[in-house]
Amino acid sequence: MAQLSIVPVSRRPLWIALIVSASVIVSLGFACAVPLAAFAAVAALTLPRRDAFVLVGLVWLANQVVGYTLLHYPWTAESFAWGAVLGGVALLSTVAAQWTKEHLAQGHMIVAATAFVAAFAVYEGTLFVISLAIGSGLSNYTPSVVKRIFAINAAAFAALYLVHSLGVFKSLAAKPQGVSRERRA
Repeated sequence: MAQLSIVPVSRRPLWIALIVSASVIVSLGFACAVPLAAFAAVAALTLPRRDAFVLVGLVWLANQVVGYTLLHYPWTAESFAWGAVLGGVALLSTVAAQWTKEHLAQGHMIVAATAFVAAFAVYEGTLFVISLAIGSGLSNYTPSVVKRIFAINAAAFAALYLVHSLGVFKSLAAKPQGVSRERRA
């Protein structure tokens, strides 16, 4: 099993806040195309299971709040149902990325890329099956649309994973430095 760098307990609230803030910004720019699969993969790769689920739930909630308050999503039963579906599918995507992380014994980059692809495949595949089952929105799965959604997710994943890999979040909450007391003879 390849172990990626998990965010230390003391810095998890900061990391979660950073990712949720990023999701708000991305939601403003991409609305319905928010890269939930990318957020799911990053959460799975950087946090323990429970915290990853919390993070993905908060990202989804932030997207819904932005959508309904600022982007004027329709206040209809169908819109609310699709919102709930997106949240559930994002959590399934997190499970897929976590499973991948736990079962691959390759290098960090291979695990990260594979976890992202697994999260994206579960996300888009599940949404496609649901759309097919209810006979709605199949035009959202043309190759050009899926390619665009993949590109958005891939870019978001790369940016978020890079932030984590570079440890940018560490500089925002540096460990307190202990006071050095030298013994003088």
